[in-house]
Amino acid sequence: MTKSDTTPVHPILVAIDIAKHRNEVLIAEPGRKRRRRITVRNIKEDHERLVETLTAYNAPVVVGFEPTGDYHRPIAWRLQEAGFSLKLISSLSLARTREAMHNSWDKNDPKDAQVMLHMMQTGLTQTWHDPLVHGLNDLQELSKTHAVISQTKTEFWHRLRTHYLPLYFPEAERFAGNSRSDWFLAFLEQFPTPGSITCMPEDTFAEAAWDVVGRKVSKRRLISDIYATAADSIGLPVSIDSPAIAMFRLVLAEGRSLVAQRDQIEQQAEDLLGEHEDFIRLKTIPGVGPINALTILAEAGDLRRFRHHRQFLKFCGFNLSTQQSGVFRGQTKLSKYGNARLRRTFWMAGQVAIRQRENGFRDKYERYIARDHADPHLKRKAFTAIAAKMARTAHAVIKTETDYRPFFEGRGPRRKDPALQVPLRRAHSATS
Repeated sequence: MTKSDTTPVHPILVAIDIAKHRNEVLIAEPGRKRRRRITVRNIKEDHERLVETLTAYNAPVVVGFEPTGDYHRPIAWRLQEAGFSLKLISSLSLARTREAMHNSWDKNDPKDAQVMLHMMQTGLTQTWHDPLVHGLNDLQELSKTHAVISQTKTEFWHRLRTHYLPLYFPEAERFAGNSRSDWFLAFLEQFPTPGSITCMPEDTFAEAAWDVVGRKVSKRRLISDIYATAADSIGLPVSIDSPAIAMFRLVLAEGRSLVAQRDQIEQQAEDLLGEHEDFIRLKTIPGVGPINALTILAEAGDLRRFRHHRQFLKFCGFNLSTQQSGVFRGQTKLSKYGNARLRRTFWMAGQVAIRQRENGFRDKYERYIARDHADPHLKRKAFTAIAAKMARTAHAVIKTETDYRPFFEGRGPRRKDPALQVPLRRAHSATS
């Protein structure tokens, strides 16, 4: 979001303090000191009445509001549909301006509307980008739902590893693999305790578990290992028909359902954005998969609206800030006032990129921690630098409409013979 400088000359200024059930609206007409205050309930009748009132002025109307949960979305959509210009007012800026204007920390809805009106008059507003107008509503819902399911799945895995497995089958954890696989949960659902395995001969167990285990290398050896592990397990001797195991299976079914829902959302994202050029370009960046690309587009929209990558970094909260007063100067660190979901997405993409065999992000990370590989603070700074570099790269590939080019940064003139070209990481090691 960029600061607005396109306010019409002598418009009708409307400040709305958003709430769940009713909104306080303050209207300022040019040339009149007295301001009109009305209360608008969040019902269709009152929304239409507000539109009629503003339309009756027969003049340009600029509406400013502070985002409050998602309660501002319906009224903002209706006002934008009516042709009014909408401006967003930062919650942090509103709080600081209110404290400065009234020299107190009191807060109430009419006072907030007055402060918002003052901020509109002085141009301290931002441009409002409605997700529904810009075609981002579906992407945002997919991205947010995937995040909720992923968080719930993480909680499920923690519960599985810290409660159920230690009780009933502690040794089974080493067969778990990664949390994206479903076979381990399906296996536990059918064989939740060591007793459910050892109650049958090994050959019979191998036949029963063959299809459940799925496609594995050395499947026969894996099944034999599981059987031997179950025979020496220290798990509690709980009956397979007990209510406790029934609850265990209920939780396992929930976990499998979460895995299926996540896979369904990822496939739906691919179907929805499979031909989207920006989506395809973002996936060329190391560490950026379908869900990361979906989140970037859902949270940032069209990255071309950021004229410079510094604006995008500030939008993400990757810009640096320093607290200074007199001779005191605090430590320079990230402001973290931007979009937290974008910061997390670029951070996770950077973690994946630096673990790949060879790319520019891993090279930057290795050069950053070369001084001391064991320093955790240096590693944390390196991770932050990689995440910021990931954000700059995402902005660049969209802004220039070109795919990501590995090792483009820092590479010298291209040699005529491709066989003589040396990867960037090896070139650095050769010259160091």
